[in-house]
Amino acid sequence: MDQIKPETAARLNDLIDLFVGQSQNYYRRIFSYMMEAPGYRFTINRTAGFLGPSWFGARGLWSWFLGFLILETFAFIQLARGLFGDLGRELRLRAESISQTLAVRLEQIEAARNSGSTSLDALERAARSLEGALAGAEAAAAEAAAGGLTYVLFGLVFLIVVKFIEAAVANWALEGQFARWRSDHTVSSGWSQKRLSIAAGLMALVVVICSMKFARPDAFGVLNSFPTNRNLRLNVGDGVQMVFDWTKTAGRGFFDSLTFGMRTLLDAIELVLVETPWPVVALVIMLLAYLSAGSRVAIFTGAALAYLGLLDFWEKAMTTVALLGAAAMISITLGIPLGIYCARRPKVFNVVRPILDFMQSMPSFVYLIPVVAFIGSGKPAGVVATMVFGSPPVIRFTVLGLRGVPETIREAATA
Repeated sequence: MDQIKPETAARLNDLIDLFVGQSQNYYRRIFSYMMEAPGYRFTINRTAGFLGPSWFGARGLWSWFLGFLILETFAFIQLARGLFGDLGRELRLRAESISQTLAVRLEQIEAARNSGSTSLDALERAARSLEGALAGAEAAAAEAAAGGLTYVLFGLVFLIVVKFIEAAVANWALEGQFARWRSDHTVSSGWSQKRLSIAAGLMALVVVICSMKFARPDAFGVLNSFPTNRNLRLNVGDGVQMVFDWTKTAGRGFFDSLTFGMRTLLDAIELVLVETPWPVVALVIMLLAYLSAGSRVAIFTGAALAYLGLLDFWEKAMTTVALLGAAAMISITLGIPLGIYCARRPKVFNVVRPILDFMQSMPSFVYLIPVVAFIGSGKPAGVVATMVFGSPPVIRFTVLGLRGVPETIREAATA
């Protein structure tokens, strides 16, 4: 900070004091040291190392808080397993399962002896094998139960390493937040007791629950699976089915008209593509490819069409093109007017945008369920599924295009 003008240095110190809230002299020195050169500079923040994720939460560094919370929780889980965990649980359960199987085999051996069965030798060999496996599982369970010290040492070493990393990156993370805060005062700043309480409470909750779950899984059954009610699930399913049935009955005319319209459009396009002589269709497609992308794409398109024809896929390909074409026509017909309206009404677009996100992110079989329930299976359902996935880009691009027009041009067009 020696190279900075006195008034600039004083202003910077004032900003640092306002940002950190406490330990101002310490952070003046640390920030001046870290600002000498860009990038990471090694420093140790003992308070951050001691408080761990709670320090990052108190400073508003919640992304760092989450990462270090996961690491420290893992360390505390190892400590809990080593101190009071049931380490031999899985092996003991395996031994119990082998013991039950062995008891069944012994009963079979006794029955085979009484009946003089020829399978007696095989059963006795299987029993001896099970006895050896049982002894090995019991020994392994006892050895695992006695290995608590290993988990404790590993947990302590891992926790110390995490604490050192927290102390080493704390000032660097805070200096980065200070740089963001200087241009945007809405960024979290200062030392907040409220944030500290929230971070400490979250950390205690996560550590305690995870430690109990992994150390003593049988003692806290509620942590092993989400509490549910089968009757509630059945009642909800029955309710949804009733809604579907009522909607199909009440809207039969609407859904029949929708299906008829889509099937008519689809049949018309399919008739044109399938019944028109194939050389004409191929020539039109190649010409469109040439006009839109050039001669290379046109040649590749011709080769692809020849491949489909020679392998007897021509009719199926034209049927698929007809389905996609019908879906594209409907998507464009509905999407452009809706996009224009959303561009003129930002509040409407704020409501429509999450719906578009859902339509693009969900797999097609998710919204095929109600589509099949209302209009049945077949080609119309495929058109609707394709339209649901293809409409969002049309709406988004329309909104983006209209919003991208400069205001002066819009004013001139209006005039």
